[in-house]
Amino acid sequence: MTRYGFTIKTRHGQRVESIQIMAVTPADAERRLRQMYQHCEILERRENAVPRKVDALDVESIIGLISNAGVSPHEAVRG
Repeated sequence: MTRYGFTIKTRHGQRVESIQIMAVTPADAERRLRQMYQHCEILERRENAVPRKVDALDVESIIGLISNAGVSPHEAVRG
């Protein structure tokens, strides 16, 4: 997914900045924008890739979780 940022001018001439729309393609983002702001003029379009959240568990992190499960918070602080 990509986050598209728009700056537009509404049909009444008001400038609206920082409209954020998540979409797969620029055309889809523009279609959604035009559903909210009919007859608007797009002054600027920005694209920001949104990093995918990957929750990868490796063996070391699992062992760390297991070994810390039996330790009280006070013992963990003392080290």
